[in-house]
Amino acid sequence: DSGGRGVGRSQHQENVEYLYASLKQVYKKAFLPLEEYYSFPDFFSPTMSDNDIDAKPFVLLLGQYSVGKTSFINHLLGDRPQGYPGSNVGPEPTTDRFMAIMHGKEDRVLPGNAVAVSPGKPFRGLQIFGNAFLQKFQCAEMNSEILESMTLIDTPGVLSGEKQRIGRNYDMSNVCKWFAERSDLILILFDAHKLDISDELKTVIEGLRGHDDKIRIVLNKADQVNPQQLMRVYGALMWSLGKVFKTPEVTRVYISSFWRREYAANGAQSTILFDREKDDLFRDLRDIPKNAAVRRVNELVKRARTAKVHSLVCACLRKMMPAMFGKDKKQKELLSNLEIIFQAVAQEHGISPGDFPDTEIYREKLVRWTGTGRNLSSLPKLNKELVKRLDDCLANDIPALLRPLAMGNEGNEWERGGASAAHQLDQPAHSAAFDVSTQDESEDAAAWAMLARQAAGRSDEDGDVSWEGVKSLHRPAKQGAQPPQANPKGGHYDREQP
Repeated sequence: DSGGRGVGRSQHQENVEYLYASLKQVYKKAFLPLEEYYSFPDFFSPTMSDNDIDAKPFVLLLGQYSVGKTSFINHLLGDRPQGYPGSNVGPEPTTDRFMAIMHGKEDRVLPGNAVAVSPGKPFRGLQIFGNAFLQKFQCAEMNSEILESMTLIDTPGVLSGEKQRIGRNYDMSNVCKWFAERSDLILILFDAHKLDISDELKTVIEGLRGHDDKIRIVLNKADQVNPQQLMRVYGALMWSLGKVFKTPEVTRVYISSFWRREYAANGAQSTILFDREKDDLFRDLRDIPKNAAVRRVNELVKRARTAKVHSLVCACLRKMMPAMFGKDKKQKELLSNLEIIFQAVAQEHGISPGDFPDTEIYREKLVRWTGTGRNLSSLPKLNKELVKRLDDCLANDIPALLRPLAMGNEGNEWERGGASAAHQLDQPAHSAAFDVSTQDESEDAAAWAMLARQAAGRSDEDGDVSWEGVKSLHRPAKQGAQPPQANPKGGHYDREQP
């Protein structure tokens, strides 16, 4: 039996390696051309390298200072007396830099600038944060079995207070967001005696929006309180989290004490609970490598959907800009009504509202992009060939790559893990730009759809969109007024029509 399982694992590993090699080709063929054409890195994340695609899974640890992040990692790595290379443990804010703990033949610490340009490591994208951040980033290598299948990311303790936050010379939230996009699991640690969520920690957690499925909460040092106090601490923690996580689902919370020492006397009655919670968390960590390949596909599918929406919005904004005069006025009008643009694109191209980015964040990036001497007329036109190539990839290439994994010995687990990637096409996340509260329930759906098609100008080869037609999508209806009717003349509204 053991021999059969060994063969299965070997075949499974071959399938995973084939998947990664194929994903690199698919990305270069269908993803990269569209991202470069529409300046995707200026609005979202940098283009991906081969190392980004086949990198080991990341586990990101976040939390305020002295909640036990570094002790947790050392416990996971076997409780070496000296800890991992470069680690420091204490009650004060000891970890003052980002540390990537990776597998290596010998213990050593590599500086951030060298790691960011190393061809064998997946940190090239960190160069966008500049030298100020790279001086606060290091890579620790050590020979550990668990690091053969994953990379751990230790982070500085999130501080409270305006003075400490101003002292950072890099954007903590954006750096954490960069790591979160590439992580398979995000652990946010709390101390049983430190349940408050500081302003900086709140900003960091809000930056994790869109990665809710990766987040787990760890209530550490739970043995420092007795069972009655623990019940109150747990309730207070959930109350605090409820104000930050804007989701109806309850975030999984692990309650234990993660270090090499015995449980304290206060927690002696909860020993069984602590052990079971610790086993559950370690089981989740062990499952990460097994599901890493499918999660990588899942992330690429999310990236593809974002890139497609970005390309359609850019083309729509360009089409609405006047050819000669009044560009500045029109640009301000378009940027202030970005929600309407999103709805017009969604209705015209049959895209789910959940695929669109956050309106405010996207508006800020457009303002920053146009502040470099460019205007919305500089955005590229709609390239139907690139969009079709991406659609064909999502419809055919990606499902074909997942098929060998689902047919392996661990097929059931892969299929369960891959369900997220498969249903990405039908189960998008919620977007604030499309709250039901912004919709008029009395609208006649058929008439609005007809107006959207007419406003978008299907007869136009480039997908021209009329600003007046689009604006009417949100024009308040007068008392007793009928739903909008289609243009009796057919075609699309003239761009300059009053």
